[in-house]
Amino acid sequence: MSMLFLGAQIIDGAGKALKDHGLLVEGGKIARIAPAGEFAGYAGQTVDAKGMTLLPGLIDCHVHLCMGAEGNPSIFVQTARPDQIAIRALEHAQITLRGGVTAVRDCGGKDYLEFGVRDACNAGKQLGPTIRAAGRMICMTGGHGNRYGRIADGVDDVVKAVREQVHAGSDLIKIMATGGVMTPGVNPEDAHYSPEELAAGIAEGHRFHKTCASHAQGEEGILNAVRGGIDSIEHGIFLTQQCIDEMLPRGTYIVPTLAAVNNIVANKDNGVPPYAYEKAARVAERHKQSILMFYKAGGNLAMGTDAGTPYNKHGENAKELEYMTEIGISAMDSITISTKNAADLMRLSDRGTLAEGLAADLLLVKGDPLSDIKAASRAENHVMVLKNGIAALDRRPGGVSAFPMAAE
Repeated sequence: MSMLFLGAQIIDGAGKALKDHGLLVEGGKIARIAPAGEFAGYAGQTVDAKGMTLLPGLIDCHVHLCMGAEGNPSIFVQTARPDQIAIRALEHAQITLRGGVTAVRDCGGKDYLEFGVRDACNAGKQLGPTIRAAGRMICMTGGHGNRYGRIADGVDDVVKAVREQVHAGSDLIKIMATGGVMTPGVNPEDAHYSPEELAAGIAEGHRFHKTCASHAQGEEGILNAVRGGIDSIEHGIFLTQQCIDEMLPRGTYIVPTLAAVNNIVANKDNGVPPYAYEKAARVAERHKQSILMFYKAGGNLAMGTDAGTPYNKHGENAKELEYMTEIGISAMDSITISTKNAADLMRLSDRGTLAEGLAADLLLVKGDPLSDIKAASRAENHVMVLKNGIAALDRRPGGVSAFPMAAE
């Protein structure tokens, strides 16, 4: 089946915007991008996309598919049956796809239940985003994530915990370098693992060809992770100039997750635990300053939302583009961060940009997100979402999507 998009502005994900071009999809891939006139005589299905913008499907490098964005998501995760959690994770994955996000990185689930969802979606048995999953996050005794992470103390135990994740089938290693907002009794500024523990865990992950991500909010923990060779810092709230100076030459990514803190602060009276609100309110402005500072320094950013945390809903992941532009990141750069850069961090060489031969993971939106980022960030402006050439969402008159009952 082929499909030709004509009339849309095309944003390629690598910083270019094309006018008066067409994009042809064939066999689940992008077959051709060329000036519109070169498609004269095409007799297949045509999408009239005048006044719209076509861009790569968005990529979210930090979600929690097992969590449901309640005021306190841990309650369900800790009390529900395994089958309930697994079905819910699949629902979240498919809602995320309908929201314009065609690939995600799950940064910590529950007892590997999300792996079944990953495998089904990646194999095409279920229509969902491309999924990379960390399995059990690794944390110290009493550390952030200890309620359902893999607790490990000391170099030998951290190395063993990494090996367990590799054996279980994890795509990446998630290790907790600091305290965090959503765990009671821990301070986001405090370093948790020692430099030696972090370095050993990261080296073991790399030895088995896994990328490594570190929840790291305070300066000392960020530096410990960076010096240990981490691939991405998750959150990066208390970034300093020293952190930036050490991250830039290493090419270390930051996954900002601005949505996480924003949604906690905005829902103080809606069931968010008081300890979580207090910490989120305390770090909110510093978080924005840190991410903007890193952006202005030319650092590598990849989009992530922490979807599943309080009121940070699956399917609304695209709002992260809006949050990035609000702190001073350009609209074009926010799109690149959410497509090409995110694909690079996730090692998705076949998607993330619009180029001939790559997977047809596409998002068609009303309007021009370069003029108003809400065209891409707000789901109500999404017209079509294609995953490997299959329409997961099609709001055109008479459009047919894979999820007809949930398209609106």
